Amino acid sequence: KMPKVSEVTTEADIKPKSMHRAKTWSDVVENLYRFQQAGYRDEVEYKQVKQVEQVECWPETGFVKKLQRRDNTFYYYNRQRECEDKDVRKVKIYVY
Repeated sequence: KMPKVSEVTTEADIKPKSMHRAKTWSDVVENLYRFQQAGYRDEVEYKQVKQVEQVECWPETGFVKKLQRRDNTFYYYNRQRECEDKDVRKVKIYVY
């Protein structure tokens, strides 16, 4: 049986409808922070660009573990929170 390709990769180039900034920290904001540090909008864009089905996450926290940048270098992240309070408002939340 062939693995089912996620809907994300089949719809080429999904563009966000709007964007707003994070006001408080959450697990979602933490992961967006990690994607944006690596140069992507979010998981949707990362999967489109890198053609991957799954992003590596820490099993304990669910946070992103490692990301490959566009220049093919890797970012490795800790299990714990990395997005500090002062950085929360820099995180962009995209709405599709």
